[in-house]
Amino acid sequence: MLTTLPFDPLPRRAPTATEPLTVNLRRLPADVHVPAHSHDWAQLAFPLRGALRIAAAGMAWLVPAFRAVWIPPHIEHEVVMLGQVETRTVNITVDAAPLPLDACSVVEVSDLMRALIEALSGLGEGESLRRQQMIALLLSEIGRAPPLSLGLPLPRDRRLQALCGALFDDPADNRPLADWAARVGASERTLARLFADELKMSFGAWRQQLRLARALDLIGRGRPSGEVAAELGYASPAAFSAMFKRAFGVPPGQFMRSRERAG
Repeated sequence: MLTTLPFDPLPRRAPTATEPLTVNLRRLPADVHVPAHSHDWAQLAFPLRGALRIAAAGMAWLVPAFRAVWIPPHIEHEVVMLGQVETRTVNITVDAAPLPLDACSVVEVSDLMRALIEALSGLGEGESLRRQQMIALLLSEIGRAPPLSLGLPLPRDRRLQALCGALFDDPADNRPLADWAARVGASERTLARLFADELKMSFGAWRQQLRLARALDLIGRGRPSGEVAAELGYASPAAFSAMFKRAFGVPPGQFMRSRERAG
């Protein structure tokens, strides 16, 4: 069951014209829901552990510990903590924003970006010149971060909302669309049309994209690929590995080793 928190949108240190980038640390338990809110500045949310599920502007993103989500100013968004979460939030003024201001996105976090975020969060107040230099470098690094196609469109139709919500709770559910049609009170043909019209993708493609995002979270926590395959409803580790390699270019084991070397 989710616990909804009252939310104060002001961070401990908001960005200003003289300090256009600030870093804050938040620790939250699992299954905490931060209700819809927005900021006057841009924000890059970077989980150090755990994962975030963020919904904004008709899309959802699952953000594991080695990725970050970019949230432009004035875009209303809500957040759910997947596991115990420790996150750095990088707050950036509109004038200094290094990424587009019209849409959210998930980006790769480079080793340098991670190191700069950590260093800035622990920097003393008297080191203004060093802070300015590090802020300039971090803004440049964020601007170069490659975007990742991990967003999931969210439905408006209540029947699709019921279906997609159930899959968010249990991505391993392998029921075919015909079974879901009976459950949500629509024909299979109607659901297929709604997926195409509202989400611009098929039911199977939407479910696979959800599983890919969840797989990144589980692998990032060090879970063996066999366990991840079973938890996500794949018939075998080989089937999961083939899907993962098609999406990310390398099998899960190689992906995990590269993350361990980076960490």
